Amino acid sequence: MKKTLLSIVFAISCLACSNAQKKEFSKTTFEKKLTTLDNSETTFKEIIKNHKGKVVVMEIWASWCSDCVKAMPQFKELQSKYTDASYVFISMDKSYDKWLAGIDRYELKGDHYWVTDGMKGEFGKSIDLDWIPRYIIIDKDGKIATYRAVETDFEEMSATIKKLL
Repeated sequence: MKKTLLSIVFAISCLACSNAQKKEFSKTTFEKKLTTLDNSETTFKEIIKNHKGKVVVMEIWASWCSDCVKAMPQFKELQSKYTDASYVFISMDKSYDKWLAGIDRYELKGDHYWVTDGMKGEFGKSIDLDWIPRYIIIDKDGKIATYRAVETDFEEMSATIKKLL
């Protein structure tokens, strides 16, 4: 009985640690290159640096992702409520053309970047990406306020943004 109880406690502890909210990005994440709308490259570090002094709400998404599309009305509502925040979209689309078409189709307003190696590539691994849509909120100093939010966390995200602004 004790062994079973200890095993359960250990499993819960491991699960809790794996879902922990990180407070800063790794050096590896900062070095990752993403594609810009004009088909050039920039580093994740540059993206964060360009928004220093602003609260950043980041959505990791793809045009083929039905959960992403389903969550867009709530995300757009968040955008209209918190206009002083910056919005950054990072796409996991499979091609440059599909990514651009998705931005137009869903009328996404904000800064846009594309990860060329997909969800399971180097960038996805560096941010512990296991599901999309995924949201990350960054404070005005460039520190992570929310590391792992999903489409069901909009109420919590709203409270975090309000507190940071």
